[in-house]
Amino acid sequence: MKLKEIAHSRTGDKGDMVNISVIAFDEKDYPIIQKKVTVEKVKLFLGETIQGEIIRYEVATLGAINFVMHKALRGGVTRSLRLDKHGKTLSSILLEMPINTND
Repeated sequence: MKLKEIAHSRTGDKGDMVNISVIAFDEKDYPIIQKKVTVEKVKLFLGETIQGEIIRYEVATLGAINFVMHKALRGGVTRSLRLDKHGKTLSSILLEMPINTND
């Protein structure tokens, strides 16, 4: 399954940083997200898009995980030559990440 089948996201960006919150639709799916959506897997899935550190914060009361990604926007909204200079596109990409629930 894809992450978007069990979660939605919200984003924010400031300068060259973006934060992406992955939020379970149903609280029963939060443990799957906790286990399967790690910093390492997010970094691997987003590839060279994220040039810096990724920090993960768990917000269990909301069934959410927040990822703060450094050096993610090629300088930020006013400096980047990227077509979409904001972080919202990255959340859509992240929601396409495959989640293997069999292991």
